[in-house]
Amino acid sequence: MTLSWRRLRPGRRASKELQLGEPADMEMELTIPNHFRCPISLDLMKDPVTLSTGITYDRQSIETWIEAGNLTCPITNQALTCLEPIPNHTILKMIQDWCVQKKSFGIERIPTPRIPITSLQVSEILSRITTAAASHGQKTDDCRDLVRKIKALSKESERNKRCVVASGTGSVLAAAFAALSSSQRQNVAVLEEILSALTLVFPMDGEACSYLGSAASLHCMVWFLESGDLSHRRNAALVLKETLSSDHQKIDALLEIEGALEALVKLIKEPVCPTSTKASLVVMYNMVNNNFTSSLSKDKIKERLVEMGLVSLLSEILVDAERSICEKALGVLDALCGSKGGREKAYHHALTMPVVVKKILRVSDLATEFSVSILWKLCKNEGREDGGVLVEVLQVGAFQKLLLLLQLGCAERTKDKATELLKVLNIHRERLECIDSTDFKALKRSF
Repeated sequence: MTLSWRRLRPGRRASKELQLGEPADMEMELTIPNHFRCPISLDLMKDPVTLSTGITYDRQSIETWIEAGNLTCPITNQALTCLEPIPNHTILKMIQDWCVQKKSFGIERIPTPRIPITSLQVSEILSRITTAAASHGQKTDDCRDLVRKIKALSKESERNKRCVVASGTGSVLAAAFAALSSSQRQNVAVLEEILSALTLVFPMDGEACSYLGSAASLHCMVWFLESGDLSHRRNAALVLKETLSSDHQKIDALLEIEGALEALVKLIKEPVCPTSTKASLVVMYNMVNNNFTSSLSKDKIKERLVEMGLVSLLSEILVDAERSICEKALGVLDALCGSKGGREKAYHHALTMPVVVKKILRVSDLATEFSVSILWKLCKNEGREDGGVLVEVLQVGAFQKLLLLLQLGCAERTKDKATELLKVLNIHRERLECIDSTDFKALKRSF
């Protein structure tokens, strides 16, 4: 195999050749030695490693081969007794020397790669974290340093991160967090590090979620949501979302904690970042859309969230929210409009009707479904005789959008609500001299 490199001659010699009418540069073919090339990619190896069969490959190529489910050596077809290749420092040094020799051809010296962590090394660190966490606060500094080491290794490369996750790091860190949460004020530093590290090993398995769903762990996360700095509030929100998912028992336990709802609403009122806002909305959506056995019923949860001003907050963030946040905010708003208090707040907020109508056919199918459901609940349950809400909905262009939605097609339940809305709105159309036009230039059919 040969590669073509343009070799530039020194300036004085090049000038002389130009005067003689010769080219100042020329194409030269440079042959890469066979033992420097990866047998899989046939390219110059940047990180040569040797398998148990004695054949050397480039690390990226052979790891891709193994990750695809192949447990044999590509060249010999022999079964691999060990799936972790060994760095071949001899070949690497030879390749680096060869690159230096061919520098005039434009070849750069291959840097010495960092040796990736092995599962055995990760297991050793995790074992030490477990021991330190079980020392009842006597080795919290050691535990914090070990967690920092795990974080640094995870961030070093994607390959390291996969190794760390596959070694059960999530469960070990979650268990350490649960053990240290009972004395959260004395262990703040190490708990902060663990929360930060947990965000790097998502998704977490059932065992990890079980540890984090304990009463002590949930109290600790709520405490960070209330009093932590921005990064710690973000990490607590992300871990809380991952822990709860749709687990009714864990959500029940969270609702029993004083200040939990207030801390989640605070993330909406005083946003830290889009990620934490989405996490808070997901947790609240699960709260208001499931049946619980806690002392707080679903209706009481909605009432408390409405009293905290969540309807107004959601209406305001919907104005220019990104797609993901928009979908989640509409989902929570839809649930809140299922309560009388939520509808009253929506009726009296100037942004609610215009922004909800605007989101129909503008964000996604899910956002459209939530938007139609919100309008349906607001219009269906209006108690005013003059039909003021219906007139407002008409004025912001809902009739045209709903009609177009039926023409384009939508889910059956959304279609039923849209049809019912059109029938109700049609009665009040004559009261308006004109209806604002709607811009559908960027609209695409869903079929």
